[in-house]
Amino acid sequence: MDIQELAEKVLAGERRALARAITLIESRRPDHRAEAAELLDVVKRSDRQALRIGLSGTPGVGKSTFIESFGMMLTAKGLRVAVLAVDPSSARSGGSILGDKTRMERLSRDPRAFIRPSPSQSELGGVARRTREAVALCEAAGYDVVLIETVGVGQSETVVAEMSDLFVLLLAPAGGDELQGVKRGIMEIADIILVNKADGELKPAAMRTCADYAGALRLLRKRPQDPDNFPKARTVSALQEGGLEDAWADMITLSDWRRETSHWDARRASQARHWFEEEVRLGALARLSQDKELSALMDQLGTEVAKGLTSPRAAAERVIAKLNAV
Repeated sequence: MDIQELAEKVLAGERRALARAITLIESRRPDHRAEAAELLDVVKRSDRQALRIGLSGTPGVGKSTFIESFGMMLTAKGLRVAVLAVDPSSARSGGSILGDKTRMERLSRDPRAFIRPSPSQSELGGVARRTREAVALCEAAGYDVVLIETVGVGQSETVVAEMSDLFVLLLAPAGGDELQGVKRGIMEIADIILVNKADGELKPAAMRTCADYAGALRLLRKRPQDPDNFPKARTVSALQEGGLEDAWADMITLSDWRRETSHWDARRASQARHWFEEEVRLGALARLSQDKELSALMDQLGTEVAKGLTSPRAAAERVIAKLNAV
């Protein structure tokens, strides 16, 4: 594969080249990993930035419907929108449906939009291992907004916040009371809470839920990266496309304020450091499986731990000591 040629096509905004590039960075083959690193180094020189929006919520809350309506609104404004959708993988077979493009039929046909579903595989936190690198490729390809849709998550799965500029939490009506909103975890990192399905018979319930969470947000400690009135909660209807313009206006207001006050650059620098440290940890774990002697020791100690002959902590210390000695 000619990496330089592929990089030039990505920088030119060719969708097919972007799809090939994401396939390359998701590959686990050692030769592909080397080519992926080279590709990322080349496209990084463009220094393009998009607005990265992480979107999370419980299963069935309407994330795909919201993204399609929201994406169509943005493309109508002349913006180019990339959607990176992470689909849950089966714990048994490892397979994944990857049906997001089917759900977003209108948006998938829009020439200003690019949709890429990826399997979560064994990764925790609602995102795939290489989602961050896929975001960088979409930025290099000239997309103005990158939407990162996580799998249906709970309160502790917050990895998407480490690769996005804004984190939007999508909730369903009657999804909890004010006490539920005070709970730590995913609520603490949300920049904007959108209560979806505020239409028809569910509209009164959506209004009550929004009020509960708005009250909960006022009880959380003020964050330095937020202007007045943020984080905030509001209602939207993805089905009837209600409230989307107001939600977008909030996102622009927040992102502009963070750019003007240097929080934007500081956040991206902190995220870069986080992913550097994460790559080091993943590399150290990979070494355990690649080194034959260490792998054999892992198997031996794993058997001893399973039989109750040694404790997990003591076995781990022996592996770490051996790793330090190598």
